Amino acid sequence: MVSLRSSSGQATATPPASARRATATAPASSGQATVEFVVLLPLVAVLLAALWQLVLVGYAEWGASAAARAAARADAVGADPSAAARSHLAGALRPGLRVRSLAGGDVRVGVRIPTLRGVPALGRAEATGHFEPQS
Repeated sequence: MVSLRSSSGQATATPPASARRATATAPASSGQATVEFVVLLPLVAVLLAALWQLVLVGYAEWGASAAARAAARADAVGADPSAAARSHLAGALRPGLRVRSLAGGDVRVGVRIPTLRGVPALGRAEATGHFEPQS
């Protein structure tokens, strides 16, 4: 480090020439974090959307199972299994509801799996409920 005196008599310091050359030739990384963020943001968004879609699939499976149990109980006592299944479903699952009474006290319930916008239809979640007929 070289010490110089200014015209006012105060000491000033200037870095040695080797230090000045090192900073002049170092690559600029001031925008590196921004570039990495911009590259990773779409990947994070797609990952979150995929995870949310898995939650919706589980939600449909759970709803179909609950509706199948309710429909089987209703069928066992002679009530309407479709009405029972519909009453046990959340509003988002009701439009695609299918209920079939099978032999031996089984009732099969199917619902459409809700999807995010832009995602093609994933099919149906189906469940079978069983309840012995009551006399």
